[in-house]
Amino acid sequence: MLRNIIFLFVIILSGCNSEKQQSDKGEEISDDWSEVLKSSRGKKVTWMMWQGDPYINKYVSSYVVPNVKEKFGIDLEVVSGQGNQIVSTLIAELEAGSSSSELDMVWINGETFYQLRQIGALHGPFLEKLPNTKFIDFSNKFINKDFQQSIDGYECPWGNVQLALIYNKDMVEEPPKSLKELKTWVKDNPGQFTLSNDFTGITLLKSWMIGLSGDPELFTGEFSEEVYSKYSDKLWDYIKEIKPYLWRQGETFPANIAQMHQLFSNGELAFTMSNNDGEVDNKILQGLFPESSRAFIFNEGTIRNSHYLGIVEGSDKKEAAAVVINYLISPEAQLHKMKPSVWGDGTVLSLNELPDSLKVAFESIEERKYAPDREEIYELALEEPAPEYMIRLFEDFRQKIIEQ
Repeated sequence: MLRNIIFLFVIILSGCNSEKQQSDKGEEISDDWSEVLKSSRGKKVTWMMWQGDPYINKYVSSYVVPNVKEKFGIDLEVVSGQGNQIVSTLIAELEAGSSSSELDMVWINGETFYQLRQIGALHGPFLEKLPNTKFIDFSNKFINKDFQQSIDGYECPWGNVQLALIYNKDMVEEPPKSLKELKTWVKDNPGQFTLSNDFTGITLLKSWMIGLSGDPELFTGEFSEEVYSKYSDKLWDYIKEIKPYLWRQGETFPANIAQMHQLFSNGELAFTMSNNDGEVDNKILQGLFPESSRAFIFNEGTIRNSHYLGIVEGSDKKEAAAVVINYLISPEAQLHKMKPSVWGDGTVLSLNELPDSLKVAFESIEERKYAPDREEIYELALEEPAPEYMIRLFEDFRQKIIEQ
């Protein structure tokens, strides 16, 4: 319900030409990077980001925050929030006519990017002003587009991942590799499979919907009501058939992926999932998952996408936010982030653009043991469809599955 209310506000505000309303807010980013660095010293940047994973939080608090302070003299304050919270915060500021935003930068993608662009809440284009964008692999369609939307310099790629299923091989001798095999497995092993009612679970549903169509090209470009209607019907038929055999007979679903991970960890579920194909190693190293955990990709494929960093249009510290983002996409910070013992997040950099020593360093990360090879699963990567598909799936999953 909250998602629908926010979406309605987005439509109303976009019709009120909010982009024009914010066009004069805050500072602009200089074309002279030395001036940007100079003016950013002593500034405090407030970053709203999802804080649902202890390793991600530690990477930011123990690595990014002190490095940004030491190297650039910027105090980075991190506040918790994602998706709807980011949109609702910035909508409230627009409605109040605030002279400056309480937020300077945000961690976003897809649906949130779409909504923030509609209300003119993101600053841009700013990418061409960041020196480290020269290393980003903008030729990659999973990086230069966000839910079929051109990023247009209004958000900066930060990480690239692919949805993976994770299973306990002590409970599952051979994991089902297709939707057909999964249906059989779930019916033969009731109560051991489910999906989360959040971004991760809906991403799995999108992957299944595309897989059931047999033609991923149908989901490229703008939203199609005809395509959605036809293949979401197939999806709901599939879910309804296996629903009685899901965890708790499908009468309830884990509210978020953290809850699902916990059910997997204590053996109540034989499967969990992750938007990050490398997270299985990360969670084993944390001690959260048993060492018998393994990750795999369905034969029908799963969605690969990137996550991004944006600068808030109403911020009066845009230059300092740009400095932080430029550091986050530096080879140094990207390499550290990619280690499973740190985060295990896929890089957005083109290794061919890096000096040989750095390229070797990226290729020599040895901690990835239980996740599938990234090059191999690229062949099974599906593009994110337009944001309306996710918006509709969230609502229809609630109405047609959860409440039935």
